[in-house]
Amino acid sequence: MTAGKLENRYRISICGLVENPKELSMANIKKLRKYRVAATLQCAGNRRTAMSKTRPVKGVGWDVSAIGNAVWGGAKLADVLELVGIPKFTEVTPSGGKHVEFVSVDMCKEEKGGPYKASIPLIHATNPGADVILAYEMNEEPLNRDHGYPLRVIVPGVIGARSVKWLDSINIVAEECQGFFMQRDYKMFPPSVNWENINWSTRRPQMDFPVQCVICSLEDVNTVKPGKITVCGYAVSGGGRGIERVDVSFDGGKTWVEASRHQETGTPYVADDSNDKWAWVLFTAEADVLENTEIVAKAVDTAGNIQPENVEAIWNLRGILNTSWHRVRVHVEHT
Repeated sequence: MTAGKLENRYRISICGLVENPKELSMANIKKLRKYRVAATLQCAGNRRTAMSKTRPVKGVGWDVSAIGNAVWGGAKLADVLELVGIPKFTEVTPSGGKHVEFVSVDMCKEEKGGPYKASIPLIHATNPGADVILAYEMNEEPLNRDHGYPLRVIVPGVIGARSVKWLDSINIVAEECQGFFMQRDYKMFPPSVNWENINWSTRRPQMDFPVQCVICSLEDVNTVKPGKITVCGYAVSGGGRGIERVDVSFDGGKTWVEASRHQETGTPYVADDSNDKWAWVLFTAEADVLENTEIVAKAVDTAGNIQPENVEAIWNLRGILNTSWHRVRVHVEHT
């Protein structure tokens, strides 16, 4: 079936604890105002590999690239929910709905062959300022299959697991989604918890991601000539919090320089409403390096949140939310 024919046949149902359930076509959704939202999606397991070097963890061995930034196009979920009688800024529907559950057509073994699903609070979904959208475009092009064609949800500032792809239905429910990836995964436990004593019900599902910063221009171990080194990377924080600054050390954390920041090339970044609050910030710093060293980067967001110095303090058995200072080693080769 061609993409056009599939889109013509596609329907998404919005039902549950709502007064006016409906089945919507892509044409219905595209009649609503289209918004473009620049947003970073980051897997909660980004940088899991580094955490596993402290103690073993369970999960895909992501390095620093389980993250991406794009301009997503689509209808705001708050506008879509108005079509079924849920006004903006609603916390609970008259029939008791408090959460919005997104159900995918993607079946997975963790759900015993059932669909992947996740949810967000209704007040989050109905807040236009949260910029939650039902996206049908990515970077001005129709979504491709891998990114969720024909329709997916984008929940900016929240771990990627909540931005469900290949949407089949949206349910208004009284309790948060009871799916595997909400209740038995993607929860933050302390280092003392292991697979023998874990109690999933003691932790809430992870939503916002903490402030993060990564050096992308260098590998974990590098051989370079003595002289000036330029360090580039990304910084991002969840919940729409901007990046107040990025600090880079070229001597293992003894001294620091503040990196320059930008979202658009040639335009200095300022953490205010004039910039894309859901998108990553790119940074650059440089210094002369004449001997073997460790280069370190850390970020501070606009709420004053900082990254932990060491991964040991935030180790957890699923290896999520490794936001410790990012470190790369440099070996200077003298000729």
